[in-house]
Amino acid sequence: MTAKEQIINLFRKNVKGKSPNVENRNPRHDGKKGHWLEEQFGISANADNEADLWGYELKNETTSKTTFGDWSANIYVFTNPTYTSLFKGKNKHEKQDSFVKIFGKPNMSKGGRYSWSGSPCPKIGLYNDFGQTLVITNNKDIVALYSYSHDKRANKATIIPQELQIDNLEIARWYGEHSPSSKRTDKCLKSKLEDKFNDKGWFTCKTNKTGEYVKICFGKPIDYDEWLRLVKKGVVFFDSGMYEGNVRPYSQWRANNNFWDSLIVETYE
Repeated sequence: MTAKEQIINLFRKNVKGKSPNVENRNPRHDGKKGHWLEEQFGISANADNEADLWGYELKNETTSKTTFGDWSANIYVFTNPTYTSLFKGKNKHEKQDSFVKIFGKPNMSKGGRYSWSGSPCPKIGLYNDFGQTLVITNNKDIVALYSYSHDKRANKATIIPQELQIDNLEIARWYGEHSPSSKRTDKCLKSKLEDKFNDKGWFTCKTNKTGEYVKICFGKPIDYDEWLRLVKKGVVFFDSGMYEGNVRPYSQWRANNNFWDSLIVETYE
């Protein structure tokens, strides 16, 4: 029996016709349905960066968009030795809080808590109102840039430290094809992506209108060059969730579900 056949059998045995049972799970946790689905396939929750099951990556479909991975930048401006002293705090996490207060915005529905998400989050090809954009370098790194001249905030002079009131300031960099470090935590995007999605491919389970799983779909493998082409087109996008008071950077790379559906090559009920 092939790996794909084993996965299809697990779907038919443990998933088909069922809705996720999330009664005893943390209601504040966004991934509770995904964790239930992983359990039905015998996948333990882990943070490693390899395909979930026999060379296939399981993707849990959310309402409108699905995540490739939570892949933090290798370098942030607040960890860069040249600039780290400009950020308040005794350690990396405190300096991250300082970063979101400078380059993010307060969320009034969260008591004024600052976050680097939503409108401040940089996108490819254009500057946002916070003076930020994403660019792809010649060596296939992805870089978030800040330019003071593009920052439209009326009080930017009081927010941005004087030394950072410049154009083309690198505020985050993701290594593309090569990392100068051999640390496991410093892997490049090519390794992170292809370890998960360029083995045998990926699969997802689809629900009907009542929330019951009815079919399993398999998608083709994806390599870094193809993925980077989709980043350039804006199909794959950076969806930051970094916020004040949380040590995790929350750096999601995502695509809308209609893109994922376009990659599906086989469907089984």
